[in-house]
Order: sequence, then C-alpha cells, then structure tokens
Amino acid sequence: MTGTHAGAVVTGAGRGLGKEIARLLAGRGYQVLLTDLDITTASNAAAEIGGDATAMAVDVRDATQVEAARDAIVRTAGRLDVWVNNAGVLLTGPAWTQSAAQHKLMLDVNALGTIHGTVAAIEAMRGHRGHIVNVVSLAGLTAVPGEAVYAASKHAAIGFSLSALADLRLAGITDIAISCLCPDGIWTPMLHDKLDDPGSALSFSGKLLEPGEVVAAVGKVLDKPRPVTTIPLWRGLLARLADGIPALGLRAAPLTVAHGRRIQRKLKRNAARRTPPD
Repeated sequence: MTGTHAGAVVTGAGRGLGKEIARLLAGRGYQVLLTDLDITTASNAAAEIGGDATAMAVDVRDATQVEAARDAIVRTAGRLDVWVNNAGVLLTGPAWTQSAAQHKLMLDVNALGTIHGTVAAIEAMRGHRGHIVNVVSLAGLTAVPGEAVYAASKHAAIGFSLSALADLRLAGITDIAISCLCPDGIWTPMLHDKLDDPGSALSFSGKLLEPGEVVAAVGKVLDKPRPVTTIPLWRGLLARLADGIPALGLRAAPLTVAHGRRIQRKLKRNAARRTPPD
C-alpha cells in the first residue's frame, strides 16, 4: 500500500502531530494532501514537506468539505490509499462549566469529524486496498477528570471505528483496514498551551510523548494494521483496568490528577529548554 503514486490525506495537518504524520507518508512515497481549518498553516506545512505534498482548507465538521478533499486526492493521485483522521480539539474543565457551543465543538470535530473522514475514505477505497488511521486518545478508553466531554468524543470515535471495521468485515470487505491509535498526552502545541490548566492535569500524568513516538506508531500500523494500539502499552493497560473496574479508577483519580499537576509545574519551569514543534 505504499506505492509511489498512492494518495494520502491527513486532517489537522497544519502543525504538530498531523504535520509529522504527513511528513512520514510523503517519505514513504505517498502524494499527501494536508488539510486544516487554517489554509495558511496547511500550505506552509506542505511547502516545508515538499515533493508532491499539497494543502487544502477543510473543516472536518462539514461532510461536503471532507468529501471534496477525498475527491481532490483521487484526481491528483489516481486513488486514495491512506486517510488519517488527526484533527482534534481539547477544551478542559468540568462539563457543567463549559458552554453548549464548547460541547458541540468537541463532539463535532473529534467524533463527527472522524465519522466523516472514515466514511468518505471507505467510499473511495472500495475495490482496492486502503487503510484508515484514526488518532483517538487514551481518553477514549477510560474516565478522564477535567476532560469529560473530550473523553466522550473520543469514546465515540473509537466506538464508531471498531463498529465500522466490523461492518466492513461482515460485508465481506477485507482489504480496507481501520486502525485506532490511542496515545497518552503528546507534547504538541495543544498541550503546551495547557501548563497552567488544572483541568488538563490527567493528560500530563503519564508518559508525555514526543510527536515522533506517535509517528513511529503510525508507521507500524501502516505496515501491520491493528484495530487498537495504545501508546505506551502500560498506560493503555492501566486505562483498560480503570475502565473495567470503574470504582478502582475513580478512587485512583485524585492521586493521578495530583501527579499530573506536579508534572505541569515541572514542565513550566523547564519550558525554555523544551519547546514543542510548530
């Protein structure tokens, strides 16, 4: 699935993890379309990657725009082989302190955006091999204090992804893969902006990942599709344990959040020595 002229789309690719995933795909010979809500950041990222990388403004909440991106890559590359749903929004705090508009934004981008991208990709991939990679989160596997609506959107994304994969297999379609990546907190601008935010403490409580670690995981699932990959594995096991025994997870939450706050304070002190990528 890594032919020189195969097409790939990455959403939320203007900066951070999305840009690095697009760089990986370009390095593997794909013609990559970087999409982002901000066309300037997407265009700059595509120019930085070079080669056949192109950019397009896409709001993943709008199915018509998502389908337009799919059609664009099929026109230029001949077919779509890889689609990466990476676009995401994280707003923190107890759900009752957030507005209805904030709830809708997270659900629409994180859940509905994943649905739009996956369905659009399946329609283009039928009849040849294809792979959809959905960047979810450990928040899609367990309770996340301070990120309840975000966690709800990510639970929806992984539930949809696995159900859609089951539907494909029941329909006898075995040449389209769907892989979900569930990483711990990633040191990208999304988290760098939340060092003073107690609501995001749980995202800092485990192994703060570098984008390169998640990109490497993308490379692995492209070579060998897996329905769910947690990064790192041990945090995924803890998340599943907390989800399987909710009372245990709820009891441990205050300690985990306190640890995350300590990490936030430490990172803030060391921020000058550890700047996230653009």
